[in-house]
Formats: sequence, structure tokens, C-alpha cells
Amino acid sequence: MKQNDNHTGNVVLIRGACLWILMALLLAWSLVGIYNQIGFLETLFPGKPMRVLQAHIDFLLMSALILGFYAARIGLPWHVRWAMVTGAFTNSSLFLLYAMFPVLDPLSETYIPVGIWFTAFNIYLYSSLLITSYGFGKAAVIIFRTTLEDESCAKKL
Repeated sequence: MKQNDNHTGNVVLIRGACLWILMALLLAWSLVGIYNQIGFLETLFPGKPMRVLQAHIDFLLMSALILGFYAARIGLPWHVRWAMVTGAFTNSSLFLLYAMFPVLDPLSETYIPVGIWFTAFNIYLYSSLLITSYGFGKAAVIIFRTTLEDESCAKKL
């Protein structure tokens, strides 16, 4: 695989992955507190504990994806790197918002699909999906194309 010496610009990926791993750790401890009925955590996350678990897992998965792209050592454009890191956070945070505001959660008994907060949340949700898809999709295409351009990879096929 062609290695680009400009991969050092991808440092935003490693930093983002580290931050989201720390967020996953914080959520893991929050889950312990929720299951042990720590009052302020139950107040902070009045929704389903399952949503906090989903956020925890999603932060870990997004971190793993980012680390994988970083490990490829292929230089990615700044807008792709930032879309990946931003999208990884916003996508994972959707589950946190469900846990913190059950009125936004379609699985909640208190779900209210109307109003300004519902509209703002939907804008956030769809923006997050677009940013995440662009970042990871574009990175995958760039790295895939790089493998096709590399003669040593082509000979192995």
C-alpha cells in the first residue's frame, strides 16, 4: 500500500479517537452508577439505561474505526478527517441525547414528536448522519483508490 509521508496531518484522527475512548470510559462508569442507583446519574439520564449503553458502545466502535483509518497511514484531506472525528462524536451523542431527554426517544413512553426541540434534534440527527457518512465514506474511497494505484498491491491481485 502506498504510504504518504503527509499522514502526520491525520493527527486529528488519533486525538479524536483518544477523546472518544475517554468518553466511552466516562459512560462506562456512568452505567455503573446508574445500575447502583446513584441519584445524580439517574437524574442526568432519566431515559432508558440502554441508551447510555448504546452511546458507550458507539463511542468505542467509532474510536476503533478512526484508529483503523489512522493506522492505514494514508494522508486524508482535512475536511475528511474533521468530518470523521466530528461525525463520530455527534453520531454517538445521539444515544446520549435520548438518555438525557426521553421526549426525543421514539422508544420512550414520553416521546413527543412535535415542537422546536424535536425539530432541532432532527436537524442534528440528519446533519450527524450526513457528516459521518461523508467522512468515513470519503476516507474509505481514498484509501481504496490508493491501494489500486500502488503497483505492489496490483501485482498481488
